[in-house]
Amino acid sequence: MIRLRQYFITGLLVWLPMGVTVWVLLWLVGILDGVFQGVLGAFETMVPPLQPLANQLRHIPGLGVILVAIVIVGTGLFVANMFGQWSLRQWDRLMTRIPVVRSIYSSVKQVSDTLFSGSGHAFSKALLVQYPRRGAWTIAFLTGKPGGEVAAHLGDDFLSIYVPTTPNPTSGFFLIVPRADVVELRMSVDEALKYIISMGVVAPPPTRDSSQPLALPPSTQPVPLPDSVQSPDH
Repeated sequence: MIRLRQYFITGLLVWLPMGVTVWVLLWLVGILDGVFQGVLGAFETMVPPLQPLANQLRHIPGLGVILVAIVIVGTGLFVANMFGQWSLRQWDRLMTRIPVVRSIYSSVKQVSDTLFSGSGHAFSKALLVQYPRRGAWTIAFLTGKPGGEVAAHLGDDFLSIYVPTTPNPTSGFFLIVPRADVVELRMSVDEALKYIISMGVVAPPPTRDSSQPLALPPSTQPVPLPDSVQSPDH
């Protein structure tokens, strides 16, 4: 029975990553197909004579994923030129004038621009912080510096960080902490995510010279840590 259990666990370790990968891909395909089905439904409503064509398109597997991907890439190509950028500004101006839509649209646009901007610092560094209590350490990600009224109250000596939960890093906690309480890690963001999702089982290998100093992005340089918050390795 012990050997049978070992065989079962070994087989499970082989099939589990593949099964989760397939499940995630099917989930993404379902979302894209749902968008495609919604567009087809609106198209049928506006042009009733083309309903037979729309019904035929519904039964083509994977067509929704291909068309949605083509539309996204085509949109990127369109806004890459001056006319496309002008059109995008006009669209943003229109969306920000609609009473209910403007609050949702503006918030989502600000978050997406911050996360996906190549010049931004969101999720650019893996950090080590004490959370949820002093003496308990966890991995967090740098999201930037406080701004607006918060920065006016706290000053420049604070960082904005995101502390993800495990094994699902898409949920977590937003914290503003003194930069003196933060230890920057040499591991990449991808390695840190693997470490979090595996609940500490898959530890990233030391691939860099530990003698080299670490640095946060410009304008977020750390100050020396006090003895009370130094990690065991520092």
